[in-house]
Amino acid sequence: MEFVSSVALLLRAGLLLLVVAHVRPSVSGCDGQLYEARINNLCSKKFHLDMGRLDSGLWCSWPETIETYEELTNCTYQVALQMACFWPNRVVDSFFMQIHRSYFHHCALTGRLLHEPPIGILVPFIGVSVLITLLMTAVVVWRSKRTQGML
Repeated sequence: MEFVSSVALLLRAGLLLLVVAHVRPSVSGCDGQLYEARINNLCSKKFHLDMGRLDSGLWCSWPETIETYEELTNCTYQVALQMACFWPNRVVDSFFMQIHRSYFHHCALTGRLLHEPPIGILVPFIGVSVLITLLMTAVVVWRSKRTQGML
């Protein structure tokens, strides 16, 4: 019985050490305020300059902004690696939320610019709607004239 309790105690101690070993670097290895300051100084400034060079009408065009956005993402990741921070983290989430509020708040969820459909698609939809409306009006008028004689 004593052997079983000492094995259980050793297992608990080993589990505790394993948990502490995995938690400790994340708590002591990353200074969130310093990380935030660095990504604001290093990554954000370059992103703002690159987006400033791009016409604001193209900010919602994914092909136009993907390279700049990937550079920003990679920059935040590289800074996190240098500072022994996990990535993504709370600071990165709030950083990207601010970027999206500043640059992409009016974009469609798909990231594509909204365009009018081509005239070849638009005309049939409008034409069919108009024809159905005219047909239904004609049916109502015809039906109302037909029932007047029955009363």
